[in-house]
Amino acid sequence: MLDPELLERITARRAELDELEEQLAKQLAEVRAERDELAVAERVLERVSEQIADERASAAPAPGQVAGQPVMLIPHREPGVEETTLPPDYQRILATVRQAAGPVMARQVGDVLGVDVSVRGKLEPLRGKLVRLADRGWLRKLPDGRFTTRL
Repeated sequence: MLDPELLERITARRAELDELEEQLAKQLAEVRAERDELAVAERVLERVSEQIADERASAAPAPGQVAGQPVMLIPHREPGVEETTLPPDYQRILATVRQAAGPVMARQVGDVLGVDVSVRGKLEPLRGKLVRLADRGWLRKLPDGRFTTRL
């Protein structure tokens, strides 16, 4: 005859294993569902990245023409594009912002460069150059209108 105590222990252990199997099956289903969601998110991210890249490529400013050759006076900051490719006045603006103790306003840059900052008509072209440098990645424009160098 079978030992009733041993039979009870076997039955209890089988119940524990059945419960564990149920928990593991549930966890496996959750893991598989999350993996599927990640795969979808990855595909969406790839598509969005491609769209952004296409939009940036089509939105890039068209270069001007000098002697029949396409040129961009203020090139985008990219690896291999040196600061020396900028016109001299833009190089001076960059150097002024770089030498400042922190973010600067266009008026402060104008003071250092000798621009008559009391005359709006003389300050606005400088502000335009600062914005152009920021748009091309050479400087960073802060939300408060100040400019700083990029890292």
